[in-house]
Amino acid sequence: MTEAKPILHSIAGSRSFRVLWLLCELGVDVDLQPYQITDGSLQQDAFKVLSPARRVPALEIDGITLIESGATVQYLCETRMGHSLMPAVGDPERAEWLQWIHYSETLGVAIQNLNMQHLFLPDPAMRSIPVMGIETKRLAIALKALEARLADGRDFLLASGFSSADVMMGFTVTAASHYVHFDAFPRLVAYQDRLAERPAYRQAQQMEGPQQFYTRDFYELPQG
Repeated sequence: MTEAKPILHSIAGSRSFRVLWLLCELGVDVDLQPYQITDGSLQQDAFKVLSPARRVPALEIDGITLIESGATVQYLCETRMGHSLMPAVGDPERAEWLQWIHYSETLGVAIQNLNMQHLFLPDPAMRSIPVMGIETKRLAIALKALEARLADGRDFLLASGFSSADVMMGFTVTAASHYVHFDAFPRLVAYQDRLAERPAYRQAQQMEGPQQFYTRDFYELPQG
């Protein structure tokens, strides 16, 4: 019996890129089911069954559906063999790997709030400049920990080399660069460049197509 090909429900430029990139790193063939941000496609009844929160990613694989990018990344690493993208249980780096996997969402929360303020509120008058300022500062503070982590010639988050923690974080750092000037983060700039050179990263970008979120390279904090 032929195993069904996984289906990734995604929006270009969203957290679903993490899952697609990891699938490419693992060499897993996947069908992409694309959605749009504003056309109502996330409100379709069929998608609500897959993702009750009506958010992407949603990955149909192994007879189940996974809807959280971090959980999906961990599940894929645990169920696919022949890779070095996750330290094994008991490995000294296991705790660090778990921590950086989830630290990506410490940044992600601030980015999500800034996305809402800068991109998705229908009327600019609805924006809160104090909130935007606070979230931008929180994001910059969180990025300082990453910059420090990459000191002493470290290329990736773990001393042993590239891992799925970098997949989670790489997407997040790229999104953060739309709101925080990276002049003070030269190691993060080099880190971004290293990740973007990976063949699987490029493959995922080609499969996904142009991102749907940002119409500018950088969004300045409005003056108020």
